[in-house]
Amino acid sequence: MFKEIFDTYNWEEIKQNIYSKTSADVESAMSKTQRRTLEDFKALVSPAAIDYIEQMAQLSRDLTLKRFGKNIQMYIPVYISNECHNSCVYCGFSKKNNIKRITLTEEQILKEIKEIKKLGFEHILVVTGENDLKAGVEYFKKVLPLFKSEFTHVSMEIQPLMQSGYEQLIQLGLNTILIYQETYNKNFYKNFHPAGKKSDFYFRLETPDRLGKANINKIGIGFLIGLDDWRTEAFYTSLHLNYLEKNYWKTKYSISFPRLRPAAGEFEPIVNITDKELVQLICAYRIFNENVELSISTRESEKFRDNLIKLGITNISAGSKTNPGGYSVFKESLKQFEIHDKRSPEEISEIIKQQGYEVVWKDWDKTYN
Repeated sequence: MFKEIFDTYNWEEIKQNIYSKTSADVESAMSKTQRRTLEDFKALVSPAAIDYIEQMAQLSRDLTLKRFGKNIQMYIPVYISNECHNSCVYCGFSKKNNIKRITLTEEQILKEIKEIKKLGFEHILVVTGENDLKAGVEYFKKVLPLFKSEFTHVSMEIQPLMQSGYEQLIQLGLNTILIYQETYNKNFYKNFHPAGKKSDFYFRLETPDRLGKANINKIGIGFLIGLDDWRTEAFYTSLHLNYLEKNYWKTKYSISFPRLRPAAGEFEPIVNITDKELVQLICAYRIFNENVELSISTRESEKFRDNLIKLGITNISAGSKTNPGGYSVFKESLKQFEIHDKRSPEEISEIIKQQGYEVVWKDWDKTYN
């Protein structure tokens, strides 16, 4: 399990090592033609690498074109429940927030699906809060077939489950699970997740292991940008990715870049990352790993997302609503967070085409893996 490897690393030592990297380390990492190491990744996310951002962007673009071609996959999230047992200080769905709680019925989900299908999507991301009773395995077993009957690729961002729970959902056609550690800093994890099942750091950390053992098609990992030093968080994410690829090699992987956005509760990010630094991070992941999919959501601004299309991103969302029933049933319910890019899927599609890229509405079939 990843826990055994994770426990051999020290957060402060890793952080100090990253910040001590030099220009020579960056140039050495950039010049390699074989697979880059974790030490190379430290150099690529270090402050020393910011002076090489243009070279990194060009290399990231070249590697992405070689592996993925001029293709950008489109997806859309649908929130079906904001019930949650947790009290994450940064989340609008925290149980401490006095909001109307909603879990969509099958009939309401069908209405949401009908609206989303009008937009042309074939890849949908189903999102819920973390509540075993209202949005647990039995609920997912009822609603997953509704999505599978209309979409070729179904991803879910839900509470961590046991391996048997994932196996039941995979049997029903589940393709992908997104599970973010939020922060890999074990010493401060509970400050942000003081109560509920999510307060168990190691149970969450070992979730991708359970998914790999369940033989899922794809796992999405990442950290919440804004809780702690992003460079050190990024190292641990890469460490995690390396481990998963070696141990569950039949599974595909993606990394997302959720940057904290305003939400109910008025939590302010502890650490800020500039747009230039986020570009550095995206390019560093691509240079480190040519095969991992990189996803950017509507949390980011229009201009920033437009500029990322050619730099290494492979997946992009559009037309997103972050509230349960937001497309048709409860348009005014409370959002998990505010989105930044509010353009329609059609507008995003045109932006992608204008940059010479093909818009892919359907994810790759498992049979082609």
